[in-house]
Amino acid sequence: MTTMWTVVASGNGLPGIEQASEILRRGGTALDAVEEGTRRVESNVQDESVGPCGLPNVIGQVEQDASIMEGRALATGAVGALVGYEHPISVARRVMELTPHVLLVGAGAHRFAAEMGFVPNTLHNAETQGKWHDRLRQFLSEDEIAHLAERRELLPLVKEIVQARLHGTINFLARDAQGNIASAVSTSGWPWKYPGRLGDSPIIGAGNYADNRYGAAACTGYGELSIRCSTARSVVLYIKMGLSVEQACQEAMRDLQPLLAVHGGSMNIVAMDKDGQPYGITSDPKGERYLVMTYGSTAPEFREAAWLS
Repeated sequence: MTTMWTVVASGNGLPGIEQASEILRRGGTALDAVEEGTRRVESNVQDESVGPCGLPNVIGQVEQDASIMEGRALATGAVGALVGYEHPISVARRVMELTPHVLLVGAGAHRFAAEMGFVPNTLHNAETQGKWHDRLRQFLSEDEIAHLAERRELLPLVKEIVQARLHGTINFLARDAQGNIASAVSTSGWPWKYPGRLGDSPIIGAGNYADNRYGAAACTGYGELSIRCSTARSVVLYIKMGLSVEQACQEAMRDLQPLLAVHGGSMNIVAMDKDGQPYGITSDPKGERYLVMTYGSTAPEFREAAWLS
């Protein structure tokens, strides 16, 4: 049965899913809905995996990645390793709409954000910086921490301190009343990562994909693995091949299982088909949940993600 509109979000999407749904309830676009929902989570100082209050990289900088996609024309925009702005998802949308490019990173993304008139963020989370400092003190002296950015070799330290299971991302998918689908993903990435590391979130086809003809998918977890498997695009491709959204997500998770077995970590996928039918799946049997709202909802609904054993 075709729904009039649907919003699906990862489990940390509660600060934004009602605002995203309200846009669709008023007849707005899926693209506006996923951007607004994501922006609300980026501004959530309690979420240490998204936005400028996320956990920093190994030298103490919060680098943010984001991508956005609309499924009518397969238009996409993304930024990676962006420092100093509250809403990387909105910068990604400007990349999509105003440039001939898909992805801008690092200093180029920062320059573009400034050129587009985005104001540097004023959010600060002393707690996440404290966690960074406490983690480094297990390996370095205070003087070494103070001069960490000047250190010639960072890789040995990163290998010691990085924690593959400490990661998170915000995913938003939406289908509007006109049948258009959009998706948005934003993250501050792995805590204590090597500067400049990009995960799957800004990589279209890996952590994010949307196509009006078939559906949309987005990922949270060990991003290097979903890059290798092109997981978000795989879900949509499996739907194109005739599988249901449930079967497509299960097949994409099977693709990941050998890599997860070798490398550890976890993966979560949220998806919807072209009619807005939602589904969520996790590799980790810990009661992971995702969020759904539709035109008939009075409140956000948490649903338990399936687990492919």
